Amino acid sequence: MSYATHDIRNVALAGHPGAGKTTLFEALLHAGGALTSAGTIERGTTVSDFDPMEKARGHSMDIAIASIDHAPTSDRAFHLNLIDTPGYPEFRGPALSALAAVETAVIVVDADTGVEHGTVRLMERAKERGLCRAIVVNKIDHEQADCARVLAQLREIFGPEVLPLNLPADGGRRVVDCFGSGTGESDLGPVADWHQRILDQVVEVDEAAMEHYLESGEAGIPPQELHDAFEQCLREGHLVPVCFVSARSGVGVQELLEITERLFPDPTEANPPPLLKRNGHGDEPLATRADAGGHVIADVFKIVNDPFVGKLGVFRVYQGTVRRDSQLFVDDGRKSFKVGHLFKLRGKEHAEIEEAIPGDIAAVAKIEDLHFDAVLHDSHDEDGVHLAPTEFPRPMFGLAVQAASRGQEQKLSQALQKLTEEDPAFLVDHNVELNETVIRGLSDLHLRVMLDRLKDRFGVDVATRPPRIAYRETVSTRAEGHHRHKKQTGGAGQFGEVFLRVEPLPRGAGFEFVDEVKGGTIPGQFLPAVEKGVRQVLQGGAISGHPLQDVRVVVYDGKHHPVDSKEIAFVTAGRKAFLDAIAKARPQVLEPIVDLEVGAPEAQLGDVTGSLASRRARITGTDSARGEIVVKAQVPMSELDGFAAELKSLTAGKGRYALDFSHYEPVPPPVQQKLVEAYKPKHEEE
Repeated sequence: MSYATHDIRNVALAGHPGAGKTTLFEALLHAGGALTSAGTIERGTTVSDFDPMEKARGHSMDIAIASIDHAPTSDRAFHLNLIDTPGYPEFRGPALSALAAVETAVIVVDADTGVEHGTVRLMERAKERGLCRAIVVNKIDHEQADCARVLAQLREIFGPEVLPLNLPADGGRRVVDCFGSGTGESDLGPVADWHQRILDQVVEVDEAAMEHYLESGEAGIPPQELHDAFEQCLREGHLVPVCFVSARSGVGVQELLEITERLFPDPTEANPPPLLKRNGHGDEPLATRADAGGHVIADVFKIVNDPFVGKLGVFRVYQGTVRRDSQLFVDDGRKSFKVGHLFKLRGKEHAEIEEAIPGDIAAVAKIEDLHFDAVLHDSHDEDGVHLAPTEFPRPMFGLAVQAASRGQEQKLSQALQKLTEEDPAFLVDHNVELNETVIRGLSDLHLRVMLDRLKDRFGVDVATRPPRIAYRETVSTRAEGHHRHKKQTGGAGQFGEVFLRVEPLPRGAGFEFVDEVKGGTIPGQFLPAVEKGVRQVLQGGAISGHPLQDVRVVVYDGKHHPVDSKEIAFVTAGRKAFLDAIAKARPQVLEPIVDLEVGAPEAQLGDVTGSLASRRARITGTDSARGEIVVKAQVPMSELDGFAAELKSLTAGKGRYALDFSHYEPVPPPVQQKLVEAYKPKHEEE
């Protein structure tokens, strides 16, 4: 079925876990004729949850894409690109990346439980992205469903712009239109009341529509004028429409599909995509046109490493037409690639197509240079073009990993690289200082899933442990050190003598090496050797095995021998003179302090602050809004072990937190003593 850009609708289903997004996804595919029968989560037959791990766990862990070609009338065909997103916050990375590819975010709410914290977060993210937003209240035929309460809750939290397009009736066994019709009864009262509210809300954004409405009533508003006013309301957030469905029984699903086609924006009607172009002064907004004949501009919002197809880049076309066999550039690359295969996706299935027009979503395979957020284009005029970056939640949970068996290090590295390509909220750090590889995710569940994928998909077993804390060392007072290195081995000997002074610097100042040698007591060619010995201690530590910082070293005197003085002698003398000075300068171990922000229900304020106090935290402020409190604190990084699990337990899973590095400060004496004692045996063995 052929279609044009104005026939396309791009919609992402998002919401709190358990709201029924995947079931609604199946129901819409069935209603649109893409499936002969809807699959179920229980039987593991859904289009979107095709991964074996998703089937085993019974919930989505990645986005899934499918298309519907629907012709409600003989003269009009629609093409709906539908994206099912995972609800669990652990898999929020792929969900947020999907929002960058659509015009409309449909937030699914459970009629039993109402608005939950995931609902609020996703509504905020969609608003920040400038998307048109709609809400679907699902499970309206459940015994525990209270649609009136849920609608009131939605309007209280998100504002009076939240208004229904249809209403449940007969106890949720059917829905009645309240936008196009003003007659009838519903489970939420007379249809006329809600019809009047939503009509007033729509026409007030358009002067012409308002004038026609005041002069001639509803019948006086031309249909196209009303449609344009409705689109403007969606773009400006002046209206957040609500639809009621039961995805399981199919109630309201056909109506939702028709609303999507009739009232949701096509790619030319929504807010323009936040595309930018780099120039010599930074980034400036770039306006694109949904012109099929223009230069290609497309953004890769999803990478899939398919075992059969290879690397798959899923992209949204903003301008131009991507055709099979065309030549495209990746970002600012100088070498183009040929589009050998072009696909439309339906879950795990890939259907080859000839072209992807502006506004459409498609995929290209076997292009190794592809990465998340890559821009595809066919002219160097578009070099420097990129989409405004999506702000992903910061991965707070870490595990140090290493290959469980020798010879798998390279395989592990390649597998981790592929996993980071697929999930923008999964990161891999290699800490050179600590010589460890750390994987970071959004929760312990997120990391467990990634470890399972390493084993199941890539055949890599790993050993894990908590990541080490990046402590530092410093000095707290001025002191002097001295060492004479003298070694006689029968032939030419080794001789070097160094006098130096250490001084503390302000926190964060780093390191300074100062030469105050007079009269050539240490010849100039040996001063770099002295500094080399000092830097060996800086890197390896003096008392606990951690790098030193915030210290000035002043070399002011020494001695040399015209025959026996060599570089190695002054390296040794510099190192040991530095250690001598540190021992007299009241050395301290420093620990990283982070700025922590914790969000939780107001009822748990005491529990949260009590937990933080037990972790040596300093509370710096609290705020409250809409039943949630936000506690700001500074806390040692070492004290956060187990905090995520405790917060989850205290808040019944509704708590969240974010942290950023703040500064270093001295550890308490008992902690320093423990770290020094743990280092001594190892140091002595060496």
